[in-house]
Amino acid sequence: MIIFPAIDLKDGLCVRLKRGVMSDATIFNADPADQARRFQQAGFSWLHCVDLNGAFEGRSANGEAVRAIRSAVALPIQLGGGIRDMATIETWIDAGIARVVLGTAALKNPALVKEAARAYPGKIVVAADARGGKVATEGWAKVSELTPLDLGRRFEDAGVAAILFTDVDGDGLLQGVNVEATAALARAVRIPVIASGGVGSIGDIRSLLAANEPNIKGVVVGRALYDGRIAADEVLRLVNGV
Repeated sequence: MIIFPAIDLKDGLCVRLKRGVMSDATIFNADPADQARRFQQAGFSWLHCVDLNGAFEGRSANGEAVRAIRSAVALPIQLGGGIRDMATIETWIDAGIARVVLGTAALKNPALVKEAARAYPGKIVVAADARGGKVATEGWAKVSELTPLDLGRRFEDAGVAAILFTDVDGDGLLQGVNVEATAALARAVRIPVIASGGVGSIGDIRSLLAANEPNIKGVVVGRALYDGRIAADEVLRLVNGV
């Protein structure tokens, strides 16, 4: 299982939100590139970056910070937030981003996801962000009638790299990842699933592993890494079986 340390970008700063509310942001590092280097030095194998302003504005808004992160580390980067057209997808992949995450676009423009997945095999991730069990869009500000499973099944044969499943109701609150819902989604689709939202302790990672669902391929960890509730060396030893 891959641990994806999260770098969430707001106004060029590395922050964490609670339940996706932009006004409830805690700044953890004013230099996102420095934070990326810290995660690389800690031994992580991927980075998960989110352009929070972009998610709300519908366009990439923290490009300078993302490019600084890309230049600072050798790790593959998974990037989401405000990416809603083919030109932006191409721009980021050409800039060295390993995976592009499509959320609002996946709901509103499924043809774009399928086109992008054909053009860039293994580089497109679909975000299924659930609020009250239904997919949320526009930076989690709006809620649709689709479930994460409905969304996943749309792209079952599209060739997407993964589904990023976030329990918005628990995001940033450190109250525990939604193992049951994550495992249910992973069992129901053939697309690899990455868990996200609410990870608060090493126990949450153990619970995901204990679910024994081989289709859960990774988990995004944010605030718990920043405030020391999860130690990088401990969690990496756990998932690497050492």
